[in-house]
Amino acid sequence: MSKRVIFTGGSGKAGRHAVPYLQNKGHEILNLDLVPLPGVRTLITDLTDSGQTFNALSMHFSGDDLQTGGGPAKVDAVVHFAAIPALFLKPDNQTFAVNAISTYNVIEAAVKLGIRKVIIASSETTYGVCFAEGDKDFHTLPLEEDYDTDPMDSYGLSKVVNEKTARAFAMRSGIDIYALRIANVIEPHEYDRFPGFLADPASRKRNAWSYIDARDLGQIVDLCLQADGLGFQVFNAVNDTITATEPTRAFLGRWAPNTPITRDLGEFEAPLSNRKIREVLGFKEEHNWRKYVPGV
Repeated sequence: MSKRVIFTGGSGKAGRHAVPYLQNKGHEILNLDLVPLPGVRTLITDLTDSGQTFNALSMHFSGDDLQTGGGPAKVDAVVHFAAIPALFLKPDNQTFAVNAISTYNVIEAAVKLGIRKVIIASSETTYGVCFAEGDKDFHTLPLEEDYDTDPMDSYGLSKVVNEKTARAFAMRSGIDIYALRIANVIEPHEYDRFPGFLADPASRKRNAWSYIDARDLGQIVDLCLQADGLGFQVFNAVNDTITATEPTRAFLGRWAPNTPITRDLGEFEAPLSNRKIREVLGFKEEHNWRKYVPGV
């Protein structure tokens, strides 16, 4: 079923692939961002300003909507991807503040405006290794949604706070809020990086030897839009398979020898596991890296 969706951060690396996917599924999209997304209606909005956020979530999507004469139409869902997307782009305090405050503003506005579905971008960095100081081991593998998240850095910490913010508002309001712990996002043109990943396994430890194709992320968002009644949920947003040619169990024995394995693993299962999103939402990847990397 098509929905009327406000998508924040649609002009970013993940959004510029997810938004067209959603449009192709028939959803009507208004993008909130600081820069336009070509071909998509974009409202330039500073989401750290609560007034701008409330207004943006309660406006017409375009001038065409004025013809109804009945005011802005109902918004079915908000997808919140807008953020400072990594460390080292802004000072640490600004990274934390922008990400935490913008997420609070978006969820609060959605709840108070009666929007019943919010999907937020969390991150693999919540698992504590991606931006850790030094060579930190994961506590256990595979990484699943009940893991004790413990990041050291301002970016990962902002994402943990955002998950707690989402949970608080979901409990308070009864709406559905789904947090996607998004893996390392790979755009279609970036598969030429994979031979380097395979040749240097240590370089992929911080990403748990896992990834998400930006187009498959679009599918995940669509599945979240179609699901109802799940309350607050956290989902790993990740493709199926490890970025290695060796089976997962043997690979981890060599490259993560100090990390306990807590369950049986599929032959090439990604260490950042997407089992929950497959079982709960029916995710089926379309863009396995092996389709795009010759000679493996």
